[in-house]
Amino acid sequence: MTVDADTGALAARDLLVSAAREAGALALEYFNPGARTSARVVTKAGGSPVTDADLAADSLLKRRLQEALPDAGWLSEETVDDFERLSRRCLIIVDPIDGTRAFVIGDARWAVSVALVIDERPVAGVVYAPALDETYAAARGGGATFNGATIIPTAGWPPRVAAGPKLIIEAIATELGASLEIVPRVPALAYRMCLVARGGVDFAVAAENSHDWDIAAADLLLEETGARLIDASGERLRYNSRQVRRGALLAASDVGAPRLIKGFRAAIGSSPN
Repeated sequence: MTVDADTGALAARDLLVSAAREAGALALEYFNPGARTSARVVTKAGGSPVTDADLAADSLLKRRLQEALPDAGWLSEETVDDFERLSRRCLIIVDPIDGTRAFVIGDARWAVSVALVIDERPVAGVVYAPALDETYAAARGGGATFNGATIIPTAGWPPRVAAGPKLIIEAIATELGASLEIVPRVPALAYRMCLVARGGVDFAVAAENSHDWDIAAADLLLEETGARLIDASGERLRYNSRQVRRGALLAASDVGAPRLIKGFRAAIGSSPN
């Protein structure tokens, strides 16, 4: 498959959906709702867990997507980054299980996140939550869908419900002079951002130390539903640089983001992700 920034985004989206659903089905074989996974769990450098399910899903995605998109580079949480990708215009960005800690303990709020980036911005993306049977997909210029139905953009203003670290959201609420409901912690960052895209919450935040594989697919979903994912600069994110770790992030509607940014800037760094 040949994809560029202007053509083929819908076909790329469909490819990513198919691959993500296959990887999700594989991971589900190791998932036990409400109980510990049957997969072997080890601790990576830095203290985060990885399971046999993460590795199996990563291997499946790499095989499927590199075969279909041979000109694209590869970036995944579970693959050593050799920086060869920096020479490529196209990049596949994957988190085979976003929310591994949730997966391990039987919490259904984990997801497979896959994006295709061209010229530093995503053109196709999917966030698939297998245990919830929820599929979020987007193609640049082609809108976004939730379980196949088109997502209708909402203004998200004035905000009433938010997701993310409590201290950051409370600081934003103080700046707004508003009272905000904070949803219980959503362990998978990609899924948290998808809640904004489909109007489940009005905005979401993440403290520093997220990575490109957590956010690239959700970034496009937000953009295609009249929202944006930004850092403290207020600018949309660029992908495929050597640094893949991010500072604090805000996901909000195009209407809401400019009004939330002051409180966000004041609050970042005050709470863990």
